[in-house]
Amino acid sequence: MSGKLLRTLRLDASDALVFPVAAEPGEWAVPGGFAFWDDAPASLSGKRQQAFRSGFLGLGSFGWSTLVEVADCPPEGRAAALHALTAHIREAYGAPDEAAATGAAEEELGFAESLCRDQPAGTVLALHRSHDENGEQREAFRTLHRREVPHRDFGALPVFAIAEVEEAAEERPDLAALLKDRQ
Repeated sequence: MSGKLLRTLRLDASDALVFPVAAEPGEWAVPGGFAFWDDAPASLSGKRQQAFRSGFLGLGSFGWSTLVEVADCPPEGRAAALHALTAHIREAYGAPDEAAATGAAEEELGFAESLCRDQPAGTVLALHRSHDENGEQREAFRTLHRREVPHRDFGALPVFAIAEVEEAAEERPDLAALLKDRQ
């Protein structure tokens, strides 16, 4: 049986510019808020702050992605994602043993799966992460859906058109007088 999981999505090159490391397109992903648990809110700046605010953690490169999409995930894909995240938690965050790292990875993957549960494959998700007044992390997720019908038909508009514009009286400041007043 296949489940659903988040997969990184890249629409342009901006992730490579705003994050410390950008995830590659198509990686399995989790929200990744745990990566910031030891950071004081005031200590976040620059690219790390951008990753905190809007990044999903890719499970191949352990880079960040602004957008993810809900995707069908076969059991072997989930197993690979769990293995990669477990190893990362153990190596990068010092989990005391394999069982603790696996438990943390299972929890994070389970949360990612819960975000996919009621969404069809192809749904795009965005994230906004912040700290509340007590310094606790808060995450808000948005779903972005493709429009079935274009918002407006621009096909009938010409590229160039002549339009009549009522011109206002042209204002011409007297630069010499302005300079004279400054002296």
